[in-house]
Amino acid sequence: MVAKIEVPSGLHQDVVSLAFLLGTWEGAGVHDFPGAEKCNFGQEVVFRHDGRAFLEYRSRSWVLDAEGNKVRPLESETGFWRVTSNQHGTSGAREVQFSSVRDDGTVEIWYGELADGKPQIELATDAVARIEGAAPYSGGKRLYGLVNGELMWVGEKSAPEVPLRPYMSGQLKKVLNPAQLVQDVSDLPDDGIAFFR
Repeated sequence: MVAKIEVPSGLHQDVVSLAFLLGTWEGAGVHDFPGAEKCNFGQEVVFRHDGRAFLEYRSRSWVLDAEGNKVRPLESETGFWRVTSNQHGTSGAREVQFSSVRDDGTVEIWYGELADGKPQIELATDAVARIEGAAPYSGGKRLYGLVNGELMWVGEKSAPEVPLRPYMSGQLKKVLNPAQLVQDVSDLPDDGIAFFR
């Protein structure tokens, strides 16, 4: 079953192929990398647009305890997603560029491709810069995909002493848009009780 992907009005034509990412997504995942705490985490990811030729991205994650309660922040990241001028890519797929900065002072430029015929993006770092004191990190890969209406993603990273390996993955559900909820409520009977009859 193919998920219906809504293209909002005002979305710049250059990023229509990224429309499946738009919205607020929440869920959980697992973090595991040598030298760091292994944990379950909660995450909120927001992709939005303002009519220009990019999507704005924000991700916040936090460590969860065994009961699923927030313990403390894990990682925050912001950035911008673009479809490059070579929209057909080198392998027939559309090329995607993602520039990001994380709260630990790491700045990354990612390039990748949007899969042909399915909402999936595979990215790899092209450049990494770190401020003094940031954790050792030399590069990474990410895979994002819309699977049964959920945004699934997995990240791999490498460090000077650690070869490229998976370190973080998440499964996120789209948060309902309040405007859509209001529209749905307007379809209910006036007294609200008839809905249950």
